[in-house]
Amino acid sequence: MKRRTFITLLGGAAAAWPLAARAQQPGRMRLVCILQGVSADTPGQKARDAAFLEGLQHLGWTPGRNVQIEIRYPEGDEAAIRKYAAELVALAPDVLVAGGGAAAEVVLKVTHTIPIVFVIVPDPVGSGFVESLSQPGTNATGFMMFEYNLCGKWLELLKEIAPNVTHAAVLRNAGTAAGIGQFAVLQSVAPLVGVEVSSIDLHGPAQIERAIESFAQKSNGGLILTASPTGAANVNLIIAAAARYKLPAVYIQRPFVAAGGLISYGPNFPDQYRRAAGYVNRILKGEKPADLPVQAPNRYELAINLRTAKALGLEVPPTLLARADEVIE
Repeated sequence: MKRRTFITLLGGAAAAWPLAARAQQPGRMRLVCILQGVSADTPGQKARDAAFLEGLQHLGWTPGRNVQIEIRYPEGDEAAIRKYAAELVALAPDVLVAGGGAAAEVVLKVTHTIPIVFVIVPDPVGSGFVESLSQPGTNATGFMMFEYNLCGKWLELLKEIAPNVTHAAVLRNAGTAAGIGQFAVLQSVAPLVGVEVSSIDLHGPAQIERAIESFAQKSNGGLILTASPTGAANVNLIIAAAARYKLPAVYIQRPFVAAGGLISYGPNFPDQYRRAAGYVNRILKGEKPADLPVQAPNRYELAINLRTAKALGLEVPPTLLARADEVIE
């Protein structure tokens, strides 16, 4: 998958044009740049891209006619995120969209003037991205992924679907505020559910594979994949390793369960991208990010993969099935 790409419009029409073509379009062509934290083929990413484009189109912004979309996929690589952030800022876009906390953190360091709309970012106040949720007060606003107390639910769900689990490896980016915050909540909940937690710091694919293999040597273990660009970029590897070593695992979003994960609980990410298109529209029409409040998810979704549960020898409690928003059979 190419790291640099142009979005294509729904239905197959061109959705982004070379910079030289901007002057050839009637009227003023607006430029919206998007820096994602993951790869284009990460489960769920295509749906998020499509939701954003649909949102823009619904509001009258047609790629190739009155707006140009430039997008980069760093594939969870920190150096690539920094490189593409500088590259996109140099294009002087009208709005810059940052997908994920890592992308938002980098672009906010690179520019203090270009309007930024961030999406699926945990704790934007604690991370220093905005002054407050109601009054961002900076050149950035957007949509927070969740409040950290949601993370405790992942450990509760792991114990509920796999009662024999006594210790869980938490896969995270330990050097980020989000990685620290999520793990702190899981540590606080662990004694209440009788599960000991340890941390696996996410780096490259080979390191992740070795760490999971080493953890799997203990019995009665489980995994929790926290929100992180490295984890999302390597989610297919993590799902495969969890299956290979018979480890029940909890994820943050439904597409990871559709790809073979056991269970997930988290916000609807495509919905956040669709709503982000609304903020981009308002900024393009003259509003300031500092005046647009940061919004929280409308709802959280629980998804369960019964095929994966069966392969792990787990019988999903009827009470858990009854609460699920989606059951994959």
